[in-house]
This record gives sequence, C-alpha cells and structure tokens, in this order.
Amino acid sequence: MVKSRKSCLLKILSLWVLSAWTVPAASGQPAQKRKPNIIYIYADDLGYGELGVYGQKKIRTPHLDKMAAEGIRFTRHYTSTPVCAPARCMLLTGRHGGHSFIRGNYELGGFKDEEEGGQMPLPEGTVTIAAVLKQAGYATGAVGKWGLGMTGSSGHPNRQGFDYFYGYLDQKQAHNYYPTHLWENEKWDPLNNSFIEVHRKPPVNPTDKDYEYYKGKDYAIDKMAEKARQFISGHAGKPFFLYLPFTIPHVSLQVHDSEVQKYIGQFDESPYLGDKGYSPTKYPYSTYAAMISYLDKQVGDIMAYLKQLGLDENTIVMFSSDNGPTFNGGTDKEFFNSTAGLKGAKAQVYEGGIRVPFLARWPGRIAPGKVSSLVSAQFDMFATFCEIAGVPAPKNDGISLLPELTGSGRVPSREYLYFEFPERGGQLAIRFDRFKAVKVNMKENRNAPWELYDLGEDENETKNIASLHPDLVKKLDEIVKKEHWPATIREWEFVDPKIK
Repeated sequence: MVKSRKSCLLKILSLWVLSAWTVPAASGQPAQKRKPNIIYIYADDLGYGELGVYGQKKIRTPHLDKMAAEGIRFTRHYTSTPVCAPARCMLLTGRHGGHSFIRGNYELGGFKDEEEGGQMPLPEGTVTIAAVLKQAGYATGAVGKWGLGMTGSSGHPNRQGFDYFYGYLDQKQAHNYYPTHLWENEKWDPLNNSFIEVHRKPPVNPTDKDYEYYKGKDYAIDKMAEKARQFISGHAGKPFFLYLPFTIPHVSLQVHDSEVQKYIGQFDESPYLGDKGYSPTKYPYSTYAAMISYLDKQVGDIMAYLKQLGLDENTIVMFSSDNGPTFNGGTDKEFFNSTAGLKGAKAQVYEGGIRVPFLARWPGRIAPGKVSSLVSAQFDMFATFCEIAGVPAPKNDGISLLPELTGSGRVPSREYLYFEFPERGGQLAIRFDRFKAVKVNMKENRNAPWELYDLGEDENETKNIASLHPDLVKKLDEIVKKEHWPATIREWEFVDPKIK
C-alpha cells in the first residue's frame, strides 16, 4: 500500500513537472535602455481593508497611501489561494489552485530550532519566475518568508532561480519575530536572541516580566530590510528582481515597544493572553496597528533608497498580500474592519479571504492616481513580470497585467478565475462576469451545492442566488472538470472521486 502510494505520487510529480514549463532561451537583444528592475513586496495576512487607501481608519499607512497616489490601485485583485505556502507557490509559478504542485500548508518538522523542517518543497524542475528572469539577465533575490523548502531540498530558493535568499525558510519559525537565527542562502545566520517558545501561554495573571519573555533584541524585519537594501545597492548596475515576502502582520503580535507606544491610549483594549495561539501581548490592538505601520515604514524606506541610488524611474515596485486577515493570535478583524466589510477571512475562499490590496508604482510608465477595477489574480504576475522584462512567458494560467498597469492597451479577456483550496473542508470558488460561485465542505460532500453571489449588487456575499440560475450552476461543474489536475498528495484531493 505504501509502495503503491509512493509510486502514484512519483507519477503525479513527473506529470506535473513535464506539464510545467521549459525556460525560454534568452534571446539576443540589440543595445537599448536597461531592462527595468522589478520589486514585489508581499505582506503576510494583510486584509483588503487594512490600508488607508482602501478605507482603513484606525491604522496609519502614509507611505503605501502615497504609493497608491503616485501609481495604480486595484480594487478587484485576488490572491491565488487563501493561505501562506500555496499562495507563494502560485505567485512564483503562475499556476492557479487546480494546477499548482503545492495547494496547502503541508508542515514538516516542529517549532524548535533542532526540529526545523519547513514545508513541502517545490520539486526539481519547477520553473519559477525567478528562473525565467535569471536566464533573461536579471539578478534575482528573495528576502522574507519562503515556506517552499528547506536547506538540502529541491525547494530551497537557491535551487529555484534565486541568486540570493535571506530570511525564514520555515513558516513555523516565522511565528516569532525574534528568532535565534535567519537563513542567508543555505547558511544559518545567528541573531542576538534567546529561543522563545512562542506558543507558550503566560501565567493566569501575567506581570510585565512575563510579557518580556516574548521580546528579543534583533527584530527579524529589521534584519531583512537591511539585507534588502544591500541587495538593491549591490545590483544597482544591472537589472534585478527582488521578491520581498515580509512577514508582517502575521501573528505573533510582536514589534518594537517604541512603535507600539505610538498607538497606546487610542484604543479600548485588554491584554491578549494567548488563548487563540501565538504569543500574548499587553496591548494587542496597538501592537497589531503598529506592525502594519512598521511594514508601511519599510515600504517608504525602500522607495527613498531607490531615489537615493537613482533607480527610482527604472524600477517598478508592487505591493500585495498573500491572503486575507487572520482569525487568531490576538487579532480582531471586526474591530479594524480588516476586510472592508467583505465576508470571510484567511483560509476561506469568500471575498474577505482572497481579495487583497494590490498597488504598483513606476514613474513615467504608470500614471499617478489611477484606480483599476480589472478582475485579476496573483497567478497573473508570472506573465506580467515576463512582459515587463521583455521575455516570452512559459505556459502558465495567468495573463499579463502590464497593459492595465501602463495604460498601453487592453488586457486579454478571459472567462473566469478559478480557485481550489483543500483546507477547511475543501473549497472551490469561480469568479466570472459579475458573479462569484463558491463550494465548501467538499470533503464531507463531494456534491456540495454551489453558492452563487452577484458581486455587482452583493459584494459582501450575503444572498445566495444559485437557485435562480441553474444554467450557470451547470457551467460551473464543467469548469471544475476542465481546471482540476490530480493533487500531489491524498490530503489535497477533494475534487476527483477516483483518487482514494
């Protein structure tokens, strides 16, 4: 039985790699203006409504608001799937949830340093956008949270097209902003922090000293921001692609006391004692707000650094989030209106779980103050980056958004966006025309009914109108049959009854 399952997995892996893509050969190009630099900043669990420019009233994000004013803001942009590792996989490979090799958070190892095992690795032969851009002459760097393979595995970023990596390889380690180490390429980079058991609960009536246990000296975001600047300056003389998957505002709630102090007294809040996982904090609302403002500061610092180096006008900077806001760890999405009223959150395919902010700035190429209602997804970024770099895109599930970004033409039309997510009971979503269709709890019932919402009139998905459109429901089942490939592992297969 074990041998049979292993054989099946290897067969699926082989088919997936073969059906992926071949990196196109870099074509000789006449001498011309240098290719543009590409920076993609990826927040972690940042909700659609948590930036000022998207309606946030309690958290200050002046730099991102300015980025939107100087560039373009998308109002109907989606992550590819609503949790960490698969969202990153789909972003980097241009595949949606029905085709992606990684479709869920498949955890390996444990939380302790000696148990660090990461997540399921990307397989050898995967073609990432970094691999394509590297062959096109770009220096490629990733700084932040990886989650797609540890050292020694096929999924390590240095084996997936990135010349340089710094940050967390393991998502579980990223639960703590004061880790004992980060990774620089395949080398352990020690930090000046003691090990923190980040999910340990404090005493029933914690003192200030108890809260101090969850604080350290070297803050991971600061180290990553420093390495990002070094990468930019170190490659200022050639085109570069920098992927910045910063971990803010993913819990634990941890940031410099000086940043938290800027918000203390503005909210009616009580201490969070760790009852919903992750580290406790005396000021949960203030800490959460401060974390987002600190992320905003990092974006501002990067923009200023690009100007200082004279790279501003030849660099497109993009900003988005891997999924909607979380539901645990001391956060409160209702208090902050984190989804701007949209239904759902992280790990759900309702709008609040998958609709995310998307901003882009490129002086001279993107008109300032533009707002786009184009329906788009993060698996579109693969094709978009390729067109920005002037290279042909390998086969993928997305379309290039460059014409929409620059106003240079029309984006190719498509019939729908497809979402497939195996966690939380097995979920599907299809976004088409003005409608959104959703299926949930498919692991219990493969024939679960479709929910259908008219987002043109019901953006918050409150009125299921599936019974009024039986013709549309039939087409939805046909789309699923067309878009679903067999999942890599049994735990992720909830669509095809042939997979047992």
